[in-house]
Amino acid sequence: MLYSLLSLVVSLAACTAPEQARPSAADTQRMAERLQQIAHNQNPVSNIYLNDLRVEHFSSRQDLLSPLARMRARILLARERLRAGQTQASIDEFQQLRPELEKRQVRMEPSLDMLLGLAYLRLGEQVNCLEGHTTASCLFPIGPDGVHADPRGSRTALDYLATVLEQNPDDLTARWLLNIAYMTLGEYPDQVPPQWLIEPSLFASEYDIGHFPDIAPFLQLDLVSLAGGSIMDDFDNDGFLDLMISSWDLDEQLRYFRNQGDGTFSERTQEAGLTGITGGLQLVHADFDNDSYLDFLAVRGAWQGIDGQHPNSLVRNQGDGTFADVTEAAGLLSFHPTQTAAWADVDSDGRLDLFVGNETFPGLNDVHPGELFHNQGDGTFVEKAAALGLAVEGFVKGATWGDFDNDGQIDLYVSRLMGDNFLFRNQGAGRPLADVAGRAGVKRPHESFPTWFWDFDNDGWLDLFASGYHYNPDLNAGDVAADYLGVPTDAERARLFRNRGNGTFADVSQIHHLHKVLYTMGCNYVDLDNDGWLDLYVGTGAPSLRSVMPNRMFRNAGGQVFQDITASGGFGHLQKGHGVAVGDLDNDGDQDIYAVIGGAYTGDTFQNVLFENPGHGNRWITLLLEGTRANRSAIGARVELQVETAAGTRSIHRMVSSGASFGASSLQQEIGLGQATAIREIAVLWPGEDAVQRFADVPLDQAYRVRQGEAALIPLVRKSVSLAPERDAQGHHSPAHN
Repeated sequence: MLYSLLSLVVSLAACTAPEQARPSAADTQRMAERLQQIAHNQNPVSNIYLNDLRVEHFSSRQDLLSPLARMRARILLARERLRAGQTQASIDEFQQLRPELEKRQVRMEPSLDMLLGLAYLRLGEQVNCLEGHTTASCLFPIGPDGVHADPRGSRTALDYLATVLEQNPDDLTARWLLNIAYMTLGEYPDQVPPQWLIEPSLFASEYDIGHFPDIAPFLQLDLVSLAGGSIMDDFDNDGFLDLMISSWDLDEQLRYFRNQGDGTFSERTQEAGLTGITGGLQLVHADFDNDSYLDFLAVRGAWQGIDGQHPNSLVRNQGDGTFADVTEAAGLLSFHPTQTAAWADVDSDGRLDLFVGNETFPGLNDVHPGELFHNQGDGTFVEKAAALGLAVEGFVKGATWGDFDNDGQIDLYVSRLMGDNFLFRNQGAGRPLADVAGRAGVKRPHESFPTWFWDFDNDGWLDLFASGYHYNPDLNAGDVAADYLGVPTDAERARLFRNRGNGTFADVSQIHHLHKVLYTMGCNYVDLDNDGWLDLYVGTGAPSLRSVMPNRMFRNAGGQVFQDITASGGFGHLQKGHGVAVGDLDNDGDQDIYAVIGGAYTGDTFQNVLFENPGHGNRWITLLLEGTRANRSAIGARVELQVETAAGTRSIHRMVSSGASFGASSLQQEIGLGQATAIREIAVLWPGEDAVQRFADVPLDQAYRVRQGEAALIPLVRKSVSLAPERDAQGHHSPAHN
């Protein structure tokens, strides 16, 4: 009895967050004013992504130039209009320029015909897919429901793309775009000239996963935005997952949508005190202060070099439905171009630390090393990257934590675009982390972007995925076409590394069918069919408007091979895919997917999507882990389930994290069990501990809280709801939404 009482006292003490000064609205206001000032002072001459401002700037200087310089400026202006979404004005400018360009025999790259073909294709998208949006718009391969009602844009694009191909039959980008244009007209494949046809069999799914409908329009979650981040998790602890959504545009408000628990969502941005917190290419979340409420970090400035020296925002959940920006008070205020950040407890003290990966362009003196913010436990952090060997330099694009060698210490993998990647082994005892990427065999791909640790083969050792990204605006869609066609390409490919269990990894990308050209940006892993094997979804693209390529979904077939199921599931969005968040929004036991869709240029906007899981009849369990001695979010905890099936006992392994490095999934573990007949045991290994917490003979298809140190699971009452209940049987918009 005395032991039980002492354990309870220790548990309660660990669960109580240290007393902190409550942030005020003034903290958020100061950050909002800072962001507004930075946005106001952006330089359209040096920043190639400020296309609306660049149009204004270059338009105002036309009269100051010589005739030849004016012609070059008009070319630049026409391209900026296209990027700004002023497509018809861009077309008009290019058409007016044609006689002078031909007279002077000016050669352009890309050619004028390619630019006009692209502009007309984009015009067709704007008219039919943005203004006349349906959930079939831009889903590749485009079927009857996605055919353009107004064919003029794509019809005209065909003429220009055909001209490009007549001049250069090997131009795979033009060939790819031409096939897509025919799809939008409902004339693919029959009307495509045979010499330019890309056979439909190349896009066929290798497994029929069943259609995942996009229900974002019915929930008013189809926000039209640029590239950005997303979080799916329970911010108000009511048992339903909410959504936090950002755009990298510093003039665009971060938005918070509360899950109402009845199948609908309500925007609570203003009520939550988030007004003025703008921008954010990526969002990552965790309970950094161990108060049982999830906080988040928004990172800014990526891709913009010297113009991207923006502050990140640490936003604290105050537990009463409101949030406050505590960046400055917490000691996190710094100014760097940032794409990625990741939470983990580096020193196993029960408090989450934060790695921030910053971008240093190769060859420039403007250096932005990585940062490691050590959690002091009082709401503040101290930067210790140099002391811990983590002040990495380079164009950092992804970061992920995981204990790859099962020694109880969390390790860090960092991916870079244009440079070797790092695998930092945690040596414990406050010593610097050591880069072992070379010895481990995971320095490649040389051009990397998103990455994550996961156990794709359920053997108890964390494997690693790092996707390639070949930043070449002239080739990216052509590279994807080449990959489908089996034509050689220099584009970087994705890497799947299998953990050998001896400190090294084997590149198994080819034998598992993931050695593909993916141009991955947003991404995450997911168990689509609750079979206990983790699948993966990649949002694809590049800033160039020519990078019209499908987002891709791959099903893990028993840990043996990954099957392309993009078409059968309806996942192949042709617009650019960014932050991908996964979770069980309707508490029905399977995982849904929210993705931010949109590009970098100011006119490259599109509607976000929410793919609802139709269900696959498999068993499941949801585990919400709560650390007491470990960090409250349980980030880094390992879970092993032993389940009974008709074929015998199998193991399923998971690690608590928000998933991949571009998109933030629910921290609760939503675990598919396939056709399991019983759960024989659940074993949990908490960060920083050697002892394993075990639970025997757990019922299936339930949700539980797993509290560190407690002998029994705590059942959670989770009401299952129907998402978007107002939609009709055909899935049409409600009159109010139209």
